[in-house]
Amino acid sequence: PPFSAETAAQKARMAEDAWNSRDPARVALAYTPDSQWRNRSTFLTGRAAIEAFLTEKWAREQDYRLIKEVWAFEGARIAVRFAYEWHDAQGQWFRSYGNENWQFDAEGLMAQRHASINDLAIAEADRKFHWPLGARPGDHPGLSALGL
Repeated sequence: PPFSAETAAQKARMAEDAWNSRDPARVALAYTPDSQWRNRSTFLTGRAAIEAFLTEKWAREQDYRLIKEVWAFEGARIAVRFAYEWHDAQGQWFRSYGNENWQFDAEGLMAQRHASINDLAIAEADRKFHWPLGARPGDHPGLSALGL
């Protein structure tokens, strides 16, 4: 920080790529050791809690694919909107929509993350995120291009 339009977009894409790896240890390293989170109605503090939370999340949310897009930025803060698709153990697909507010420390680690998320059950035929598991390919459309 402070972020420009270019560096905010880079930060959001790096976060998207890390989350699409579904590697909780890798993702947790982007946060300060005492990072504070609100994810829906769950409140967490610290990397160990973040890593444990993500391990459980990706055990439930199978075949997870995520797209993030910067909504606004100023100084050390970035707001993103996102959507991700996943299915549960019974094979029901969902598209989860949300917003995140991020605050970074001077070194660029995320000190706070506040996420509001809603889940929508969808038919498998209604999925829009079809790349192989892992990072979204550079030529895959983003949220705005997909009409999300």
